[in-house]
Amino acid sequence: MRIGVFDSGVGGLTVLGALIKQLPSADYVYLGDTARLPYGSKSQATIARYAVSSARFLVEEGAEFLVIACNTASALALDAIKDAVRVPVLGVIETGANAAQASSKSGDVLVIATDATVTSHAYKASCAERGLRVFEKACPLLVPLVEEGWIEHPVTLDVLRIYLSELMEQSREASLMPDTLVLGCTHYPLLRSQIERTVPELRVIDSAEVTAAQVAIALGDRVRVDGDGVRKFYATDSVEKFKRLGTRFLGEAIECVGLVDLGG
Repeated sequence: MRIGVFDSGVGGLTVLGALIKQLPSADYVYLGDTARLPYGSKSQATIARYAVSSARFLVEEGAEFLVIACNTASALALDAIKDAVRVPVLGVIETGANAAQASSKSGDVLVIATDATVTSHAYKASCAERGLRVFEKACPLLVPLVEEGWIEHPVTLDVLRIYLSELMEQSREASLMPDTLVLGCTHYPLLRSQIERTVPELRVIDSAEVTAAQVAIALGDRVRVDGDGVRKFYATDSVEKFKRLGTRFLGEAIECVGLVDLGG
């Protein structure tokens, strides 16, 4: 079984890392579309075009199952991807909503994500389909802080406290009684422990972990149980930066990254 994982950059490597823990014997091919990021500033049509070309590349590389680890692409291009390829496709938003439904007792859920993901209201819609009420908050400063490596930096902790205190106050004003917080960005799992310390009253849903768990369920016994699989990495630009940042996100060294041109 070869699993393809796609993101606009390196954040999706948190999902790949969780997949490797769940299914170490599967083969993986990862694509970071670093030449065309950020997706969040693009139109839906452009995001769909980029995401479809990336998905097709992964299928051409032998992927038999696709994980769309990019929240923006999951929100705005999942249907286009499913229409374009003939392999199963799973996005991180639906897996996060499934986990929120299983976690929440009150039925009230909070989501933190990027501006683009929050503006799409994809988590809100997906959770509403499952009978949940949702309050979403954009936290745009967190991605650059994580990519800078400031995981335990006082600035990052202060920013987190501000965002999360605002979120809790805003949810109370909306008459919600939240008990679950979904990390709606693949960068945020690196801040999970800091977030849990800041809002200990909430159960934190790590989109990377829950996506990996749901992939494992979906594939069942189609993945062999012995040995370690082969891992391939591709980026559309900035290969050296991908190696440097990617090692931090994956939690292990990335030695070789292929450069691929998917056009504009």
